[in-house]
Amino acid sequence: MVWKIAQSPKVKELFAAPGNAGTARIAQNIDVNASDIKALAKIAQQKKIELVVVGPEVPLAEGIVDHFESIGIPIFGPSKLAAEIESSKVFAKSLLKKYNIPAGKSVTFSDYQQACDYVRKQKPPIVVKADGLAAGKGVVVAASKEEALAALAEFMQAKKLGTAADKVLIEEFLTGREMSSFVFTDGKTVLPFVSACDYKRIYDGDRGPNTGGMGSYSPPVFDSPALQKKVIETVMEPAVKAMAQEGRPYRGVLYGGLMVNSGDVKVFEFNSRLGDPETQVILPRLKTDLVDIIMAVIRGKLSQIKVECSDDACVGVVMASGGYPGSYKTGFPVNGLHDVDKDVLVFHAGTKVGSTPWEVLTNGGRVLTVVAMGKTIAKAREKVYANISRIQFEGAHYRKDIALFKS
Repeated sequence: MVWKIAQSPKVKELFAAPGNAGTARIAQNIDVNASDIKALAKIAQQKKIELVVVGPEVPLAEGIVDHFESIGIPIFGPSKLAAEIESSKVFAKSLLKKYNIPAGKSVTFSDYQQACDYVRKQKPPIVVKADGLAAGKGVVVAASKEEALAALAEFMQAKKLGTAADKVLIEEFLTGREMSSFVFTDGKTVLPFVSACDYKRIYDGDRGPNTGGMGSYSPPVFDSPALQKKVIETVMEPAVKAMAQEGRPYRGVLYGGLMVNSGDVKVFEFNSRLGDPETQVILPRLKTDLVDIIMAVIRGKLSQIKVECSDDACVGVVMASGGYPGSYKTGFPVNGLHDVDKDVLVFHAGTKVGSTPWEVLTNGGRVLTVVAMGKTIAKAREKVYANISRIQFEGAHYRKDIALFKS
């Protein structure tokens, strides 16, 4: 997002909080946690910031938009009440049900024993979800009743996710192909953006535990104008209207996690932001100035904007620390960043600047995303994998099957 915003001729100075070694090249990093709303507001006032753009979900859920609006600083993102569409899966499910927006069946539990009793009567696979935010680790697709019961024990008894699993949802397993759909909205106008597909499991072949995402590509291979029309008319527009009717007008980016099966579309989650790792493959396709879109959303004038996107495909592959999504070590030098081709993008995530301005060290589970565009998905994919092996750090791990399709 920093990379895309920096391309706007309207932007004269750019700051990133807390930032990383990548943002340090194109913006001024501010060493403040993204969830420290009061500290961020103080800095914004001191620096006379004229626009704030929120990336992560936690500050949105904690009401950063409400706070900045109260002190008169323009900010892009949904209010605390509107962000509950992501921060509470129970709320999202009840909204979908109330307004007849297509979704899988689910039952909510706050009592551990009742949840276990229910699971024992179900037929696997069984989906167990924590109600609150869990950094992509609050969903277990259990292949057996035993696995589902183990997930409930971890979530509700061991409190592995803290208060995020005070309530859990047990959902029907949806079959089909996953798609992430994005729209910009000012609460009235719904402006379609491109779609993407991401890969959540840590290992090739969609094996191993869920992560925050190990790679993605755009557009989906099964996408079509008819499918996009259906998504907008049956999911996105009804969801935005429903939020307005609930007294929670939604402004910002709405991300629909969708399951597509024989032309039918069902929602399995909403996010209140662009989402990771899809942002890395959809923003390179955006031709329209992102700042123009953002300002139109804030001013309630989105109907005056046209979103233009490249027809080229885009593929992104995440390089993660060894051990992720479990425990991992950080502080390892990242080498080879300058050895990639000029038309290949390397977006930083868990990195930091080392002892010299040009030294990059690992500083998180997902370290980098290597991204390329091409006339086809196959060509974009080929470009990514021809370059990704040039970047090295201790324990580096990445999937080899992102955007790989059997012919």
